Amino acid sequence: MSKAFTKETDIEEVEPDDGPALPDGVKNYITPEGMARLRAELKELRTVERPKIVDIVAWAAGNGDRSENGDYIYGKKRLREIDRRMRFLLKRMEIAEIVDPAQQTNRDRVLFGAAVTYADEEDSEHTVRIVGIDETRPEEGEISWVSPVARALLGAELGDVVTLRAPGGDVELEVLEISYGAS
Repeated sequence: MSKAFTKETDIEEVEPDDGPALPDGVKNYITPEGMARLRAELKELRTVERPKIVDIVAWAAGNGDRSENGDYIYGKKRLREIDRRMRFLLKRMEIAEIVDPAQQTNRDRVLFGAAVTYADEEDSEHTVRIVGIDETRPEEGEISWVSPVARALLGAELGDVVTLRAPGGDVELEVLEISYGAS
């Protein structure tokens, strides 16, 4: 049967993942700050967002015909999105392994949680902090420990020149500074 002759509710919806996939065989490392952000997001969804949408759906359901009620249809869709995100957060927090960069004893090497300043071949300086997959914020300079730049830098020491394998060719990066703790 053609999809043109089915009701919208009959069409199976494919739910996308709500975050980056973990590579096979990789632990889900996360910093304490990252875990706190995940917990805060879960709490916001559970105590603020979801109850607000439930109230809207209940109000819309009381208005009668649900098949043409935009508030009801959108509200139910938003509830599914919230529930999916909450399940995702719970699963990720359950398997997360918290690593506190402030407790790092080997501070002369680039390891998980390090803030690293490096120079590229054009002598442009960049500072990144290597964090978990679920807490990356590129706009804040926080990159995933499985990203190409982080993988090139991990294990390097001050003054080391490492090779970043990029689509446009290899790029050499020089480690200028390594720090741990709050950044």
